[in-house]
Amino acid sequence: MNDIHFYEPRAGHGLPHDPFNAIVGPRPIGWISTKSRAGIPNLAPYSFFNAFNYTPPIVGFASIGYKDTVRNVEETGQFCWNLATRALADRMNASCAMVPPEVDEFALAGLTPAPSRLVDVPRVAETPVSFECKLTQVVRLQDADGQPAPSWLVLGEVVGVHIDRALLKDGVYDTAHAGHILRGGGPADYFEVGPEQLFRMFRPQ
Repeated sequence: MNDIHFYEPRAGHGLPHDPFNAIVGPRPIGWISTKSRAGIPNLAPYSFFNAFNYTPPIVGFASIGYKDTVRNVEETGQFCWNLATRALADRMNASCAMVPPEVDEFALAGLTPAPSRLVDVPRVAETPVSFECKLTQVVRLQDADGQPAPSWLVLGEVVGVHIDRALLKDGVYDTAHAGHILRGGGPADYFEVGPEQLFRMFRPQ
C-alpha cells in the first residue's frame, strides 16, 4: 500500500512548499495586457489561466488579490492574452515585478506594444500569438462556507486572434514548435512544450 501524505489545506500542508500548484500543473500562463482608464499600459503574467469554452471562445485568469490588471479590465471591459514562449521567458518574468500602477511593464521588460484591431489594449509585438478579449464576467471567489476569498476570476470572450503564420502547418496550429512555456510548482519551476512531449490519441468512435 502506498505511503500517503494527507492534509487538510485549512490546517496547513506541513511541507516545505505548498504542493497544490505543482500538482495542478504545469499550467498555461495568462500573460495579460491591459490599459487603465487614464491610458497607462499594464502587462502581467498570471499562473492561474485557461480556456473555458469553444463557442464563443472564452478564456479566464484568476488574480490573487485585486491588482491593477483586474481594475483595468473592470474599468475598460477589455484585455489581451499574449503567449509566453521560451524565447520570451525572461521578459515575461520581468513583467511580473511589483511596481506602482504608473509604471509601464512593456518598457520595463523591453517589449513592444502593438496595436490591437478590435480592442483598445496593446498586445506584445514579440509574441507569436495574441488574443483580443472583451470582458464577460468578474467573479469574486469564495470558499465552501460561502466566505469571500481574496481572489478574482476574470473571464473574457476572445474576439480577435493573431497567429504568426510560421506556426500554421497545413492550416493546423503547431503547438509542439511554438515554444509554449507553462508554470509548474515551487517558487521557480517552469516547463517548455516541445515535439518530444507530443503524442496523439483520437476519441473512440
